[in-house]
Amino acid sequence: MSKAASREKDVLAQKSAWLLWGLPFTVLVVTALVEVGPLARTGLWTVSLLASGIACVANARRSGRLHCYITGPFFLLLAALSFLHGSGILWLGLWGWTAIGAALFIGAPLLIWGPEWIWGRYAGGGSSEHCC
Repeated sequence: MSKAASREKDVLAQKSAWLLWGLPFTVLVVTALVEVGPLARTGLWTVSLLASGIACVANARRSGRLHCYITGPFFLLLAALSFLHGSGILWLGLWGWTAIGAALFIGAPLLIWGPEWIWGRYAGGGSSEHCC
């Protein structure tokens, strides 16, 4: 896939990216800082991470965006952990939500910018352009 074709198909380069990633992460930040009930946190975190993960996987397939190949499964894993912890199926301890949040807010920037800084924005040789 050429550099132009990759960029043209990259949803992250479009205004709709706010709905697919910005809104879910805003929900995550707000519910991490504001006390919400366990049922609300479970639902909001699971749905937000699931939406972001699915959007990343779809964008990786569509455009070859390198970090989406990594962050998609990462967000889906955190969505599963959020659901399992929040529903009591997998107890992660008293600090379970903090651990999931820390994994997200430390891991996501590293997984988004690290690979693209090292290998370029698009997988498969579509671009040697570095994101930063």
